[in-house]
Amino acid sequence: MKRLFLAIKISPNAKMIDTYNSIRKALEYNKISWIDPDKFHITLKFFGDTSEESISIVNRVIIDSIESFSSFDIEFKKTGVFGSSYKPRVIWFGITENEQLQKLVKKLLNNLDEVGFRSDRQNFVPHLTIGRISRIVDKKLFNQEINRVKDVFLQKTTVDSIILYESILSTKEPIYNEINIYNFN
Repeated sequence: MKRLFLAIKISPNAKMIDTYNSIRKALEYNKISWIDPDKFHITLKFFGDTSEESISIVNRVIIDSIESFSSFDIEFKKTGVFGSSYKPRVIWFGITENEQLQKLVKKLLNNLDEVGFRSDRQNFVPHLTIGRISRIVDKKLFNQEINRVKDVFLQKTTVDSIILYESILSTKEPIYNEINIYNFN
């Protein structure tokens, strides 16, 4: 069994890294597990534990699903949190509305659903997790910092492939191994 997820790898530019570092520094006294920028990605589908036999089915469905797609651009222009302002759980960078990304995800999820990989019940909210929150010391300061960068333009990225990853959990942070890269036409 392999713990799998499908994602778009994001290579952060200087502006995104600077914004990430400024948030991290401003919130350094809180208990937050920060994501290494080398691991930045937008998760399209989390499979969880998947048998070796099922990986070939997943590969086929992904290849069939993306055959009509060509590269497209996305813009990172938001910073926010999941959870409430009283109990935030995740800090993220988000993208502006993107019809191509929504079409891609809808097609992937529908096709995967047809072969038994059920979608979760939540709507797809494209985001790049930058930190997982355990404890906030000063909620007012935390919310001020998030509001300071909530509408900052971070970068434009061309999406020309998606990647099937294996996630190996460890005591420090997860290790992501690329299983397959699927390039668009």
